[in-house]
Amino acid sequence: MIISTISSKGQVTIPKKIREFLQLGTYDKIVFIPVEKGKVLITSKQNPAKALFGMLKHRRLEKPVSIEKMKNSTRKRRAQRGAI
Repeated sequence: MIISTISSKGQVTIPKKIREFLQLGTYDKIVFIPVEKGKVLITSKQNPAKALFGMLKHRRLEKPVSIEKMKNSTRKRRAQRGAI
């Protein structure tokens, strides 16, 4: 069990072990989720997928793939998974 104290300003220092466990750094956000009376879930804030846009460089294919090739590939994978 790890304990922290509330300051006179209502602030709490998150213990180092908890910050490391949640992989929190300076200016990261945390979320408080009330679970039931007297209990709260504390977790790191998850970034929306939209925030990841543009982080990866696009790799261009040598030759564009035709619609027919895409359809065939999809059919093969579905068949492999037993979806057809």
